[in-house]
Amino acid sequence: MIMDYKEILSKVDHTLLAQGATWEQIKALCDDAIHYQTASVCIPASYVKQAKQYVGDKLKICTVIGFPNGYSTTVTKMFETVDAVRNGADEIDMVINIGWVKDCRWKDLLSEIKAIREGCQGRVLKVIIETCLLTDEEKIKLCEIVTESGADYIKTSTGFSTGGATFADVELFAKHVGKNVKIKAAGGISSLEDAEKFISLGASRLGTSRVVKIIKQEGK
Repeated sequence: MIMDYKEILSKVDHTLLAQGATWEQIKALCDDAIHYQTASVCIPASYVKQAKQYVGDKLKICTVIGFPNGYSTTVTKMFETVDAVRNGADEIDMVINIGWVKDCRWKDLLSEIKAIREGCQGRVLKVIIETCLLTDEEKIKLCEIVTESGADYIKTSTGFSTGGATFADVELFAKHVGKNVKIKAAGGISSLEDAEKFISLGASRLGTSRVVKIIKQEGK
C-alpha cells in the first residue's frame, strides 16, 4: 500500500446502517470515527439527534434519505431531509427513484434532487444512484443529472441491493460528472488496497465500516 492510512481514513464515511443497530453500537462507531479522524459517520436518521448531542463539533454526522429503496414520494424525502437537518445532520445521502430511471423520467429525477438540495440548507448532499441496477447508459445520464442538480456527490450504492461499488463504475463517474461533483464509492469495500484503488480512480469519499476495523486490527 502506497497511500498513508490516515489519508484513507480522512475520506471514510464510517458507516452503520443495519436495521438492528443500537445506540451502544452507534456510540462506539462515533468513538472510533473521532479517534481515527474519519470524514463522518453515516447512521440511521433516528440516531442523528442523539449522535450530534454526543459528538458535538468533533465529528460530522451523515444520514440517509429514502433509504434503501428510493421510491418514497418527493414530499416524504423532503420531510426526512428537513427533519434530519433540524436534528443536526451535516451531510445527507439520498436514494433516487430507480423506477423513474427505468421510465426515463429525467425531469422528475432532476426536480427531486434539486428539492432535496434545497432542503439540505447548505449541507453536503450525496446522491445514491444504485449502480448495480443500472445500465452504463443510465449511469451516464445520471452523471449529467446529478451535475445539473448542484448536488455535491454522486454515490454508487446503498450496500443493500444486489451489489456495491465497482472500480468500473467509479471510472465511469470520473469521466462523466462535472467538475462540481465529487464521487463516493460505497458497498463492499473490504480492504485497504481496494480503498486505495477507489481513491486513485477518483473517489473522494468511501462508505464503509470495514476500513476502520481493519486498521484497528492491525494496531495502527
